[in-house]
Amino acid sequence: MARVVIVGGGIGGLATALAVAARGHRAVVLERGEEFAELGAGIQLAPNGIHALDRLGLGARVRERGVHIDELRFMDGVTGQHVASLPLKGAYPRRFGNPYVVVHRGELYRLLLAACRDAVGVELRAGCAVTSYRQDDAAAAVLLGTGEEVAGDAVIGADGIHSAVRRQLVGDGEPRVSGITVYRTVVPMERVPVELRWNAVTWWAGPGCHFVHYAIAGGRYLNLAPSVENGVTEAFAGVPAGTDEVRSAFASLSGVARRLLALGEDWKSWALVDRDPVDVWTDGRVALLGDAAHPMLHYAAQGACQALEDAVLLGGLFDGDAVPGCLAAYNAERRERTARIARLARESTRLWHPAGELATARNTALSSLSETELHDRVAWMHGAREFGRAAAPA
Repeated sequence: MARVVIVGGGIGGLATALAVAARGHRAVVLERGEEFAELGAGIQLAPNGIHALDRLGLGARVRERGVHIDELRFMDGVTGQHVASLPLKGAYPRRFGNPYVVVHRGELYRLLLAACRDAVGVELRAGCAVTSYRQDDAAAAVLLGTGEEVAGDAVIGADGIHSAVRRQLVGDGEPRVSGITVYRTVVPMERVPVELRWNAVTWWAGPGCHFVHYAIAGGRYLNLAPSVENGVTEAFAGVPAGTDEVRSAFASLSGVARRLLALGEDWKSWALVDRDPVDVWTDGRVALLGDAAHPMLHYAAQGACQALEDAVLLGGLFDGDAVPGCLAAYNAERRERTARIARLARESTRLWHPAGELATARNTALSSLSETELHDRVAWMHGAREFGRAAAPA
């Protein structure tokens, strides 16, 4: 039985603790905050993410609590035209083996946290800020800001895009600022006109911007998340934004999109950041996971799903008697898939943000695709049930 030190108590870190504990190992999760808590609003879970949750014993509860979405709906935000919809009922869950659901991020987190608290072999420690790690042939350890050292057979850095473990392991500096600002808020559903309460994840595309919205928390709230390419060069997170700022940034949108944006209050803003994919995110007995390993823009709606996939695959491979080899195998199995999704997320603005003739050509191309063709486009991503190089989507 091995002892695995997991740095970071977010979704990826907790999922990893469950995965390794299920194999009979011990896990200690170190969270830098003074309590285990998850910030944020909506999170989309495609079938691949729910397959991972099934492997952790939580899929049924997520399916029960999540909002089961009818379709991914693409709209032209300038003309108001409905361009295309990717249906998520009927053929989609039959083909991919699970539904597409949205949940409040806190709901998913609380399920993972409760499962960790109930699990034999999982220790949760808050107020533990990790500054560095060290290792030798027999063990690995992290150093806390307090000077305490926490040792184990392996160290997993699941400490997010600003990972202290990555800083030492990869050393690639600060995250890349994308030049895009996203604004977020949630609106009580009773404030949304009945005719606009669509059971869909909806994208409104405009020149240099787009706007996404969907129901969360069992349909009690509407999550609003518009993004704009405004050339921002410095990272910031959770900065309050006024309604006039948001309306000005998305003045090119019209009709229903503008009506929905007008519902928003208490906006906050983030500069979107990511990193270039790397081939190696292991160092002997130390490995990265989730956003620490492969941070990506949220436009593919796969960040949480990929962290869950990481955790499940790592748990399945983990061997306390051959730690460096199993961590290297985990890296090799995961790097191609996660890099492909990260690139897709970064390049997706080419689909969302064209103007004029390019937007018209995009609309024509998308509207010509059949339901099966649309499902084919996402099968490699949404259809995976095994999460390594040999994954064969439905």
